[in-house]
Amino acid sequence: MAVYTDISEAELRDFLAPYDIGELLSYKGIAEGVENSNFLVHTSQGSFILTLYEKRVERKDLPFFLGLMEHLAQKGLTCPIPIHTGDGAVLGELAGRPAAVISFLEGMWPRRPMAGHCRELGKAMARFHLAGRDFELRRDNALSVAAWRPLWDLCAPRADSVQKGLALEVEAELSELEQRWPSGLPEGVIHADLFPDNVFFLGERLSGLIDFYFACNDLFAYDIAVCLNAWCFEKDGAFNGTKAVALLAGYETIRPLEQEEIDALPLLARGASLRFFLTRLYDWLTVPDGAMVVKKDPMEFLRHSRFHRTIRTVGAYGYDLSERAQ
Repeated sequence: MAVYTDISEAELRDFLAPYDIGELLSYKGIAEGVENSNFLVHTSQGSFILTLYEKRVERKDLPFFLGLMEHLAQKGLTCPIPIHTGDGAVLGELAGRPAAVISFLEGMWPRRPMAGHCRELGKAMARFHLAGRDFELRRDNALSVAAWRPLWDLCAPRADSVQKGLALEVEAELSELEQRWPSGLPEGVIHADLFPDNVFFLGERLSGLIDFYFACNDLFAYDIAVCLNAWCFEKDGAFNGTKAVALLAGYETIRPLEQEEIDALPLLARGASLRFFLTRLYDWLTVPDGAMVVKKDPMEFLRHSRFHRTIRTVGAYGYDLSERAQ
């Protein structure tokens, strides 16, 4: 459930008064998502998304997130955009939370992603990376490699309660990633959370990207590594090389990867899987049952990590380097 802060109709009417979006007809909470409270709002002029930013999202980061949406839309990418009030504001306050009204994006996320979805995702991600090159604001990745050690230190004492031997395994993997993490690769604004539920389709056509609240400046190839973890494993844990090939090939039709990026992908995929394992593990160990934060099984991404540790080159994912887009 992703409605952590409830609102009354009277509160909502007062909040919407400065917006030129028509008369409020109805609203309802949206269950999907884990970070913020989201509502689908219907007015006499159409549908909108109301987002209340909860404590996990820092207020100082909101200009980056909201500005990025507008920047990407101006560059021709399909994504939600913040609605301005009559005096030009995009951020207000509702029920004690920072809040914004966002345009509604048509489409549905794929519950069973296929290779065609992955190829379109790759193209959209590359366009995103190119479009963000001249975005003026900057936000460092608060969940990149430098953040994993402090997070692990909070989890390590209880890790073996989740699985025996977990503490030694994760400590060894984290230490190796810290020592080998690449630098100097092409970087810019990345989404950093392009899971299937953040990518909308209308039929086979990708209709837009949503949920930019982990977006930041980091390695482009790291964004690809996140998607290898999020899109290319089946429910039984098996890696689907066909999907991985489609994702990489789609990306390279728009932005060809440099050789150093290709060489780094297996290590970056290990890092991406560890990042999601650690944030899930922290919630698993610290959030009490019944709390409003959604707890997800951390072991799914540890299994991904174990798989990526067996990979030495992108070719082992099934990607034929001789047939790359020129």
